[in-house]
Amino acid sequence: MKRGIYIAFDQLNKNFGALAQADPANDVIILVESQRMLQSRTWHIQRLWFMISAAKHFAAELEVAGFKVIYKKSPTTRDGILAAKSELKLEKIIGCEPNSYRLIESTKDVVEYQPSDFFLTSRTEFIDWAKSQKNLLMENFYRIQRKRFNILMDGEKPVGGVWNFDKENRLTPPKGYEFPPYLEHEMDRIDLEVLAELKSSNLKLWGDDPHQTWGTTSRSAQLQLNYFLENHFASFGPYEDAMLKENWSLHHSLLSPYLNIGLLHASDVIEAVRKRYQKGDIPLASCEGFIRQVIGWREYINGVYWFFGQEYRENNHFQFDRPLLPLFTDSKATKMACVSQQISDIESRAWVHHIPRLMVLSNLALLSGVKPQEFLDWMREVFIDAADWVMVPNVIGMGMHSDGGQMMTKPYVSGGSYISKMGNYCKGCAYDPKLRTGETACPFTNLYWNFLSEHEAEFTKIHRMFQQMSGLKRLKDLAELKIESKRILDGLSRGQI
Repeated sequence: MKRGIYIAFDQLNKNFGALAQADPANDVIILVESQRMLQSRTWHIQRLWFMISAAKHFAAELEVAGFKVIYKKSPTTRDGILAAKSELKLEKIIGCEPNSYRLIESTKDVVEYQPSDFFLTSRTEFIDWAKSQKNLLMENFYRIQRKRFNILMDGEKPVGGVWNFDKENRLTPPKGYEFPPYLEHEMDRIDLEVLAELKSSNLKLWGDDPHQTWGTTSRSAQLQLNYFLENHFASFGPYEDAMLKENWSLHHSLLSPYLNIGLLHASDVIEAVRKRYQKGDIPLASCEGFIRQVIGWREYINGVYWFFGQEYRENNHFQFDRPLLPLFTDSKATKMACVSQQISDIESRAWVHHIPRLMVLSNLALLSGVKPQEFLDWMREVFIDAADWVMVPNVIGMGMHSDGGQMMTKPYVSGGSYISKMGNYCKGCAYDPKLRTGETACPFTNLYWNFLSEHEAEFTKIHRMFQQMSGLKRLKDLAELKIESKRILDGLSRGQI
């Protein structure tokens, strides 16, 4: 063996990255389980289990394909790569550019990296686009992507005459609505061995053990894609923003974990979606809504991560310094039904969809003034599809507006009315979304108006917030509301609200 090929745990695909041109006769494959990474945080056990088990399954697949595979447990990724190089007397190590700044910096002098092709848009292409824009509007980027891939296009115009169907995709399911059963993935020997090893380790872990929600092989990723296309795709659009106590995934695809570690590639997903849509029984609004998540939002977030640079994560525009609220690590540390439900779902499966992440969890962190870096750390630790490139822009830019508007033109905040409209948590909750003050006032509603008041001078200048700021001026109980806010914030910090 003359050449080593380093494969990061989020590049598990034989058709992309450095493996695309690999030769079993001359190349040895190197995967490294970094102990520093494992010990650095209090991880959700399913996050680590999914990552490690998927890597071990992938290593086994490569061995079946005739490759020599070295799977090393080392103090750091760099140490593991160097140890493999020395033991096998390799002339050089190549790899595909990692998807995080830290990993690139720690290994770039020992690995010859080639540009990443795990996204549809290269880092250079996005940066060139971003530099040409006055504002980084995702919608503008998305339209370029539609034209570029010629998907849902009628010449130069979008199929159906409009670019997105957001207004049609904000419904809640009618009473008695039945969802298809959840797809289950049986755990195999490798899955069970990885779980047992994690359980017997001294690692700091959080959350419930994995069950049958997630698969860890390329086959299970393909099964999940096929299941979505046949059972959920048609109804995905209308209810994609809804939140229900009775169903944790609704019609969402659950493909993000597989995409984010490479078991699926966006190009394969889009091609499968295109073929399924051509059968003629998928509503345009559902197809467009899903396509936008893959070629639009996912690509945009990755591009923003590289465009803004490594320092972007340290932004704290509002100078928030409140420690992470107890409720984020204990679903019983709050009487807010919507929040308790989301944290409980994360404990169970390490996943909730995009609206709970933005309009419940991030919304609460922003309204309560949690230090953005603490909230970012938590998001990185507990979601099965988390990655640095995913969470930094989503938290710092969109979720907490900590960049002061570099990414989004306005903060995404709401009172209890939005949660009441899109979810069914409020009935039976200890708090009333219609009330701003009093013992039963919804913390979201109270803190929403308090937040607008605290930053009135800044938000009045934002055109898209004209309606909200006009509403603030009409409040007659603002003084009482602000007193109540102090009580609520104190109670949240103590885990008593």
